[in-house]
Amino acid sequence: MEWFSALDGFTQFFWIIALVGSLAFLFVIVTTFAGVDGGDDLDGIDSDVDGDAGIGFQFITFKNLVGFFTIFGWTGVACLNAGLSKPISVMVSFIAGLFMMAIMAFMFFSMRKLADSGTLVYKNAIGAIGEIYIPVGANRSRMGKVNVNVQGSLRELDALSDSLFELQSGTLIEVIDVTSNGILIVEPTKKPIEPIKNDSYELPSHPTKL
Repeated sequence: MEWFSALDGFTQFFWIIALVGSLAFLFVIVTTFAGVDGGDDLDGIDSDVDGDAGIGFQFITFKNLVGFFTIFGWTGVACLNAGLSKPISVMVSFIAGLFMMAIMAFMFFSMRKLADSGTLVYKNAIGAIGEIYIPVGANRSRMGKVNVNVQGSLRELDALSDSLFELQSGTLIEVIDVTSNGILIVEPTKKPIEPIKNDSYELPSHPTKL
């Protein structure tokens, strides 16, 4: 550690930030791709933003701040080694850190959006037309299953009905509500009636005499 002791306090400051930031950055990357995704929960920033404003793209998060300080530290070390002045080193390091934050914000936003695209939101099934797969008991007496198109794909979901009679397999249904635990409430429906196409005929201008 003699080389570190030989450095001036300003250079040591950048080295400390760079090393600590690198360790934190490595931890964040490993836990994120391992599926732990606990970095944002350390300070609760992300959950507060999502809950209050529903903002999908988040710039100031724990992960992004880790990326900022990591690049800030290493850029500062590089600038000082290149012989740049302290003010210029701080300014360049700050800009590089902000750039890294933007990259990480976009990267994690894209990952979250990709993951959310496959998540089923049961409320989106309301109004959808489907078909009974496993019979549904009358007056919510027995839960069955329906095939219904939700979010662009055909899904087999649990269903109940307030109908006075049992809904048999093959019955066309419409989803009218969803319970808090994700069970569809359905009612029988009919296929839309298509208008009858009548062929029109023109009478001859000079009808023949019989």
